[in-house]
Amino acid sequence: MERHEVANTVSGATVGGHVVQAGSIGSVHLHQPREVSTPHQTRPPRETFVNREREIAMLTAALRRVDEGGLAIVAFTGLGGVGKTELVVKFAEERAAHFPGGVLYVDLKAYRHQAGVDLPGVVQMFLRALGKESPDEEAARFAEFRTATAEKRCLIFLDNAEHAAEVRALLPSAGLVVAASRERRLGALRMDGAVVQQLDRLSAAAGAALVRGWLGPERGAAGEIAALVERCEGLPLALNAVGGQLLGRSRLKVGQVVAELRDQERRLAVLDNDEGNLRRTYDPVYERLSPQARVLYHLIGVHPGPHVSAELAAAVGVEQAAEALDELYLVHLLDEVVDDGPGDRYQAHDVVRTHAYACARELPCQEELLERDVAYFRGRASLADRTMGRERLRLQDPSGDDLPGFDSETAAMRWLHAERANLRAAVETASKKGWHGEVWRLCESLWPLYHGRKLYDDWIATHRLGIESAQWDNQPAAVVKMRNQLARAHQERKEYRLAAEQLALATELVPLVTNRRVVGVLYETDGLLCLADGRPGDAVERFTLALAENRGDDHGEIVQSYNLAQALIADGRPEEALTLLAEATARAGRTRDNDMLMKLPLVRARAHRALGQLDLAVVHADDCARQAKERNQYAKEAQAHTLLVTLAEELDDAELAERSRERLRQLAG
Repeated sequence: MERHEVANTVSGATVGGHVVQAGSIGSVHLHQPREVSTPHQTRPPRETFVNREREIAMLTAALRRVDEGGLAIVAFTGLGGVGKTELVVKFAEERAAHFPGGVLYVDLKAYRHQAGVDLPGVVQMFLRALGKESPDEEAARFAEFRTATAEKRCLIFLDNAEHAAEVRALLPSAGLVVAASRERRLGALRMDGAVVQQLDRLSAAAGAALVRGWLGPERGAAGEIAALVERCEGLPLALNAVGGQLLGRSRLKVGQVVAELRDQERRLAVLDNDEGNLRRTYDPVYERLSPQARVLYHLIGVHPGPHVSAELAAAVGVEQAAEALDELYLVHLLDEVVDDGPGDRYQAHDVVRTHAYACARELPCQEELLERDVAYFRGRASLADRTMGRERLRLQDPSGDDLPGFDSETAAMRWLHAERANLRAAVETASKKGWHGEVWRLCESLWPLYHGRKLYDDWIATHRLGIESAQWDNQPAAVVKMRNQLARAHQERKEYRLAAEQLALATELVPLVTNRRVVGVLYETDGLLCLADGRPGDAVERFTLALAENRGDDHGEIVQSYNLAQALIADGRPEEALTLLAEATARAGRTRDNDMLMKLPLVRARAHRALGQLDLAVVHADDCARQAKERNQYAKEAQAHTLLVTLAEELDDAELAERSRERLRQLAG
């Protein structure tokens, strides 16, 4: 039988065999494979994306491993609203063509339940996006995901990851995985070859560029834009929230918004809008905190200063304070303070503090938390003051004995200096609340900090409040002391008229003061003004009166002898000064008055210089510089080295001069 070859022509081509060109034949339906588009699941980036060149370069470098057929992992951690998501969607937009399998995205927060993340559900979503069937059996589903990602490389963005384990479970066979997290728990991914990077806030220049991007070049002066970025601390979430306000109200001035951001209530109103989403961003984090971490978070909301510590938290009643701090640190609600201060201290971004305030403001314990906060700083400042000068004139009773003490004067000064911003904030908050006794007592205890470190702005601002509070508290002796300490700040700044005004106002209250040492401090400050005015004879008279008012008090007599000796030198009587200084030094040694033992050698050096005894002057000036350095009294050390430079020039000692100049440069830096 003869066989005939059959051929069919389809679209101009000859095909041997049978061809079915129908979608259906009778009741038989032939399913054609559905056409699957390449997935791109990340949203478009904002047009005003700025200043992530370093991180974009990091992601670009990871592509080299992808191009070799491997798997690259990059994880970004950081505070909510810092721009992690924006960074990744910007990169995905620019490099989508690099990933033939597409760009996959999942917000793990949407798949997270009490038992953990629904990882099989995430994989099922990914497989469907890739046009693959999702097996019912979980192990087969994950295997299918790895097979699919081996065929075509993908960029997979895992947003709101919390643990390294959930990222590992979703790793493909090849491609690029980028994880973003508010947690600091992704460091373990480094064992998988990941690059883990904390995303910082925008720089001042980048923040200004972001604002200009949506505000335009005409609206707002450069200084106002810079102030706005500073108030928002470079956090894109905060800047975008402000942008929503400004763009929605064309007559609203940038400077007005900056002013509103200084007030906690107004800042909350500005930031918690559709653009800022403050509560929506941070509420889920807050709700998952442990009970003790929530109490600490409430403290952050009411705490007036920038820094918190485990010691402060424990003092106000936070249980397991160190663990609570670690918990807030792990979710980026706190950052470590990196400086030379003692212990571990943490700070919260202003936006976090605003959210914490929103969580704490309706609590019945809010006022009590704040009272304990202020009481802690008053107690610790009192302890530090007493550690640094046991015999110094004080009007307040000792406090803070239930708090940890200081093992040295150096440790006390380190704490005072490290906590200076918190201490000023405590004074200002106590003043606003009408806690007048706390205000002037805090100011009294801050004397060694302000006088020793010359923090004039803080000194003047707090003591103005101290005067007002002492008046409200009906404490005339405290008013006199506050005015005198304020006068000393003006005197050291050479604002002699302002210093004299404070002394005059203080003198009016002298008839109401029974403590004669308080009167003596007025004579002391007046004597310093006489010296500054070129009237050493009058200064001798004032310091002699101050010495008389301190008879019977070792520290008071030593201090006024120190001052009187300076006046005697200026009055051309250095021999008398040396006799007085020798007696004061012996007395300071007997009473262990270390502060004055440090200061007295400097005046002795000046007396010897006045007598032409330059070698002896160098010995005493060097002694003062050494002790001041040991005690971290930088202002006094600078005075000693300034005198040593002068003495070295007079002695033609180039080596000594250069050594002291170098130390002065270090102190100035």
